[in-house]
Amino acid sequence: MSVILLIEDDQRVANLIKRGLEEQQYIVDQALDSAAGGQLALSKDYTVIIMDIMLPDGSGLDLCKQVKTVKPETPVIMLTALGTTDDKLGGFDAGADDYLVKPFDFRELHARIKVLAKRNQSSSNIFSVLIIADLELNKTTKIVKRSGKEISLTAKEFRLLQYMMENRDKILSRAEIAEKVWDTTFDTGTNFIDVYINYLRKKIDKDFPVKLIHTKPGMGFIFKDETIA
Repeated sequence: MSVILLIEDDQRVANLIKRGLEEQQYIVDQALDSAAGGQLALSKDYTVIIMDIMLPDGSGLDLCKQVKTVKPETPVIMLTALGTTDDKLGGFDAGADDYLVKPFDFRELHARIKVLAKRNQSSSNIFSVLIIADLELNKTTKIVKRSGKEISLTAKEFRLLQYMMENRDKILSRAEIAEKVWDTTFDTGTNFIDVYINYLRKKIDKDFPVKLIHTKPGMGFIFKDETIA
């Protein structure tokens, strides 16, 4: 049975989520602050962790970074009233796998939990290394190297790179990337996809003569080794 950790200081919201998840046959552990949430997150294995950003004793962003450092495979959903593009980027930069803005529909939260739980289960059972040109990505160890040099990526940058490498030579639209990597519908009023593409370019392309991430104006992006005809 799936076990969820809910870190939420609003007792009313926490009770509603807990009751809804238990009706869907999940086991739910609750914490009202960062200290208690961090202790649970690091001492037990959870299917998914749901956490607020604004906690009474600290930031959920800092807690997410802490959890992801120790348990990078554990999916984290940020559940918060902060909904600007910068807020979302801050959450993803901290390592969050998804970001849901309050007020929310419980059905959407449940759908996102199911997607992340399934993805986590699948990735934990698969060992593989993706290699394109001189770039290597190890799904199990989460190590990325180019020309033998290890490259440090955030959890979301890693997921984006993995998806692009798995779909090499295919034009990927912003909407597709948002759906497959962020498990969300692309909002044309935001540019977070372009921001993360730019993050990746700086880390895996900037210092190397062969560029692997290419923009197709009006269509999206493509990951390919153009030295191969």
